[in-house]
Amino acid sequence: MRSVQDDQLVRPTVEDGVAVAGSELIGGPVGRRALLGVSWWTPVRVIALVAIGMFALGMVQKLPCYNHGWFFGATTQYTHACYSDIPHLYSGRGFDQGLIPYFDRIPQSVSGGMDYLEYPVLTGLFMEVAAVFTPGGGSIQHREQMYWFANAGMLLACTAVIAVCVARTHRRRPWDALLVALAPAFALTATINWDLFAVALTAAAMLMWSRGRTVATGVLMGLAAAAKLYPALLLGPLLVLCLRAGRPRAFLSAAGAAVGSWLVVNLPVMLTHDAGGFHIRDGWSKFYRFSQERPIDFGSVWLFISQRTGNPLDDANVYAELLMLLGCLGIAALGLCAPRRPRFAQLAFLVIALFILVNKVYSPQYVLWLVPLAALARPKWRDFLVWQACEVLYYLGIWFYLAYTGSGDKHQGLPPEGYQLAIVLHLLGTLYLCAIVVRDILKPERDVVRRDGSDDPSGGLLDGAPDIFVFGPARRASRHAEHSDEVRVQWGTGSRSS
Repeated sequence: MRSVQDDQLVRPTVEDGVAVAGSELIGGPVGRRALLGVSWWTPVRVIALVAIGMFALGMVQKLPCYNHGWFFGATTQYTHACYSDIPHLYSGRGFDQGLIPYFDRIPQSVSGGMDYLEYPVLTGLFMEVAAVFTPGGGSIQHREQMYWFANAGMLLACTAVIAVCVARTHRRRPWDALLVALAPAFALTATINWDLFAVALTAAAMLMWSRGRTVATGVLMGLAAAAKLYPALLLGPLLVLCLRAGRPRAFLSAAGAAVGSWLVVNLPVMLTHDAGGFHIRDGWSKFYRFSQERPIDFGSVWLFISQRTGNPLDDANVYAELLMLLGCLGIAALGLCAPRRPRFAQLAFLVIALFILVNKVYSPQYVLWLVPLAALARPKWRDFLVWQACEVLYYLGIWFYLAYTGSGDKHQGLPPEGYQLAIVLHLLGTLYLCAIVVRDILKPERDVVRRDGSDDPSGGLLDGAPDIFVFGPARRASRHAEHSDEVRVQWGTGSRSS
């Protein structure tokens, strides 16, 4: 039986022009009472099934590599755009030999110069669990295929979690999660690496925040940061928004829980003890040392500048850190000075997009970090698809460029100039979506989510909270609102509490 709330759900096929046009492929927009009596087909279940279906299509897209590309030809996996780190690292990081990540040193003969696993602790655990599920026996090729399948099954579960969490974060807009489920870049990059694990934990953390459960938010955010570094950056937007709303306890509760859960996971692996006392384990610190020491790499603005100028940019770390600091200060100022307090998803998207734009490397699967945040920050199909088109073109560009550089004198693939264009498209697509989100913050009336008068439906304890700590235009707007309240009280038309 349908609830009253079902009739209040925002339907993109009614409000979004692109969604309306796209729905013609399946018979047109769904009517308000079209699903009466078919209660099983709730939005969340439909979205989860669509996400699983798209993930399966992404697996099919990897079929040429599964059959031969990962094993018999260095360039085949690039020309078919089906590369994945997963089968290569099964043997390349010693999982086929039963080595324990962070504790056992990887033999140089198989690691390509990597002495320990270069991933955070929870991602290493994810990889180890998949190795346990991988059947033994047979050729190394067969075991690498089975390892990819084991990881794909676990990543499929992560995909379902992401879809459900995004659909439930905003109670009246579950259909916005279709942006995640149908995102082409999501399907293409889902099984390249293990990023979906951290994305799922982050999506669950944002769901908990929308329900006002600050401790659960912090625990999940800390676990996400133990799987990938980027979720820790979301504490910044939470600090700014809680400061503006005068809710410091909410931030301290979430931040304390995040630090606690991160330590619980990391300390057993981080510290080793000998006669000289406790020391930081080399295997645990490998991820952080590698992130700091690695040179500029594929997809980054720094690689584009280096290739165009011939300058190796040895100080790229300094430039990236400086730009990140300045960008975070700018986002904080935006959050405190905007006419209306930004929504959490908006600032979260901006800070992660900033990290991606200034980072020394942009691997194709990093787009997964942004897809759920983009769906919550700017649930508009046109803008989302423009960005996704740029990301798909970059996805193709990097593989064809690697085919070009790996094919010797034949140079079959995309030359450096073409790859540089792909980098520019990725940068411009991300900047375009950032600009739209910033515009929505500066002009709240343009925000799709707030058209019905909502404040921040996924903001948890901050939803509807008054502004306490504000600057600039926000302070003037606050004073204007206060003056309006006083006038209503004076003329008997309202009260300060209304």
